[in-house]
Amino acid sequence: MYYNSINTTGIISEGDGKMKVLSIGNSFSSDAHRYLHKVAKADNYDMKCVNLYIGGCSLFRHFINMNNDTRAYLLEFNGEGTGFYVAIKETLQSDEWDYITLQQVSRLSVSYDTYCPYIQELTKYIRYHSPKTKILLHQTWAYEKDSEKLKDLGYASPDDMFADLKKAYEEAARDIKADGIIPAGQCMQNLSANGMETIHRDSYHAGLGAARYAIALTWYGYMTGNPVEDNAFREFDVPVSEYEAEIARNSAAEALKE
Repeated sequence: MYYNSINTTGIISEGDGKMKVLSIGNSFSSDAHRYLHKVAKADNYDMKCVNLYIGGCSLFRHFINMNNDTRAYLLEFNGEGTGFYVAIKETLQSDEWDYITLQQVSRLSVSYDTYCPYIQELTKYIRYHSPKTKILLHQTWAYEKDSEKLKDLGYASPDDMFADLKKAYEEAARDIKADGIIPAGQCMQNLSANGMETIHRDSYHAGLGAARYAIALTWYGYMTGNPVEDNAFREFDVPVSEYEAEIARNSAAEALKE
């Protein structure tokens, strides 16, 4: 087995991955994690991937959960739900993480004011409990063209929304001295530009096939520095044509170059 045990608190107590990745996120980090371990495995690379999931969770709510040490997060391990609920602190202390990612909930990601002071406090907490870990920001993505959610935010196009969220993540990265930004949002922009007709499954989450694949490739390539153009992963949850898989690989590679 890839891990040795899960203890009664739901924390994965031991893992033998070459790289260990923890995300304090929501459904968008679930999208990123769904194929991440398997994408790495297809490249003969061991990666332990843990996601702390609460649907629609904002940085403010992460901050409250951090302060209350609440076991509010469904633990996802290597893209799969475990049924265990955990707190941030015990997860931070359960392993020596190479990377920890943070993100703002998508509807608030366009405004840096909504990140503060929560992202600064979360960063301090992470660095105290996991001082050797590199902190990355997970750049989320724009909503689907003509969707009601996009209109509700006052945007005429996904490009306009992406421009604002990109700027906000860059400001956050400078402010907390993050070790980088994973360009998942840019990858989603590239998918559309490269001819992928549908990249969302519900106008805002990533599609279950090629879009999630492209995001996982972007994460994998960003953290490892390994090329993604020839990745051999094909175990998708929904049918993905070779044409779509090629667009996904090229879009991820372009995002990493940018």
